[in-house]
Order: sequence, then C-alpha cells, then structure tokens
Amino acid sequence: MAEHGVDQVTHDHPAVFRVEEGFELKAALPGLHTKNLFLKDKKNCIWLISAAQDTVIDLNRVPALISAPAGTGRFSFASPERMYELLGVRPGSVTALGLINDTDHQVRFVLDRRLWEADIVNFHPLINTATTALDQAAFRRFLTLLDRQPIVADFMAG
Repeated sequence: MAEHGVDQVTHDHPAVFRVEEGFELKAALPGLHTKNLFLKDKKNCIWLISAAQDTVIDLNRVPALISAPAGTGRFSFASPERMYELLGVRPGSVTALGLINDTDHQVRFVLDRRLWEADIVNFHPLINTATTALDQAAFRRFLTLLDRQPIVADFMAG
C-alpha cells in the first residue's frame, strides 16, 4: 500500500476469529477496531458492513439506516464461498481491505460513521493474524484508489 501513498502500520498477533477474542490484544493498539459483516439482501446483492467493534448492528434496521434501494428486504449472512470469491478472505478474516479484490465492485460497502470520523482505523490485512492501522487520510486514499465511496451509516442513531 505504501507504494500508492497509503501509509499504514501492521502488527502481527495470534489469530483472532471473533471481536471478543481480541480485546486484550487490541487495547495496546491506538484507534478504533472493527468488526465486519459480509451480508446478502433479499435480491442476493452482497454487502460489506465495517463498524466499530462495539457497535450493535440490528440486521432488521440496516435497510432503513443505509437508505437501501426498494426491495432490498432482509439482510442475512452471505456464504463463505461468496466471501472468498469476492473479497479473497475466509470467515474470521473479513475486512474492508478485502475490497481490493472486488475489482468488479460487486460488494456494496457500508461504513459505520464512527469509523469514517476516527483518527485511526484498524482492519485485518486479509488475514486474522495481523492488524493494520491506517490514519483517516490513508484509509480514504485507499478507498479513492479503489474508486469506492462508502455508504456512511450511523448505527448509534436511535
């Protein structure tokens, strides 16, 4: 990423498969840490939601929060096979950085407002044995290089 002007720092660590497993490890790293949901809607459109690790996401409320297109319907988890096909990652390693592999822009990207406003964001770098920290300018540069404009959602809104 550095060759494209995206400064980042990557920290290696034992594998972390769920948000709850990494609390102690993440406490030493600055910035907001993430959880990422790989979902499909009623029309089988694929969505990636990246949110702060402590954000509660009610899948029934997601369509309204993101102003989803009519007919989107309920969200459910997409298959691990589809995840690997589109993002190049396995369950436990899903990450916004996987959008680099979605060259056809088949995945719709939703970003928690808290991450959009954070000074530093932390994601797995396609594997769950490391965490990559990017400051907001670097993260936005990464998205610009991919020609991605996330749907920014306020999951904390009442």
